[in-house]
Amino acid sequence: MRHVVEPDFQARVAEHQRTGTGAVRVPYPIGVRTVPLVARERLTPRMLRLTLRGADLAGFHSYQADDHVKIVFPDQDGTWRRPVPNERQKLDWPHPMPTTRDYTVRRFAEDTLVLDVVLHGHLGAGGVASRWAETVEVGEDVTVAGPPGGKAFRYTHEHYVLAVDPTGLPAAARWLEDAPPGPGTHLVVEADEPAEHDYPLPERAGLEVVRLVRDGTRSALADTVRALDLPADTFLFAAGEAEDIRPLRSWPKETSSITGYWKRGVAGLERE
Repeated sequence: MRHVVEPDFQARVAEHQRTGTGAVRVPYPIGVRTVPLVARERLTPRMLRLTLRGADLAGFHSYQADDHVKIVFPDQDGTWRRPVPNERQKLDWPHPMPTTRDYTVRRFAEDTLVLDVVLHGHLGAGGVASRWAETVEVGEDVTVAGPPGGKAFRYTHEHYVLAVDPTGLPAAARWLEDAPPGPGTHLVVEADEPAEHDYPLPERAGLEVVRLVRDGTRSALADTVRALDLPADTFLFAAGEAEDIRPLRSWPKETSSITGYWKRGVAGLERE
């Protein structure tokens, strides 16, 4: 029988982070894993940190700030309809599709996966994911599918702007933690409430944080980014509500990674 050697996905990501141009998706084989919740911590009034740990996380791939997984929720009667890995290293999903939501991988090491979950609305008023996150207990099993591979981008630009709302904070925080020291960085965060700015950020030399509180329905995120005095070699990472970051899509593609993580009024938006 022919032995198939799995590609070194971590090396592929690292190579693009050293020498690549623009944001490039590096795909991984997509798995599905069910592991217990071992800890939960409220980081802000609207953000929960969920820590999963178990042997089923063996072979999990995550090497960049934009990686995400889908949490697969049981049906209302408690029935689990989990996807099944296929020979194409993807997943066969049951029909109709079970309810899922995307969450950025805040941190992964060995057998431990950390997800920071934004609560859209208060208990009883949010969607299925918010209600689940508020009530899931330590010891319960959680099913995650992915990651499919996020967008890798070069670490060696002169300057970086990370423009996010709370849903993009886990990716921004992971980048601040993982990227080599050296480049200057602006982190521009827009939140609905001042308390959301209490999200814990890694310390990093040369980091300037701009904290915005949303005023009504209009976002100031894009205008604030465009008003910054920036070097010519600045890379933009933008992640958050799709319409709020849309004005930033005019940024040159070779120096940007821009992804809508969610959209007001749309449940379960695929990242775009």
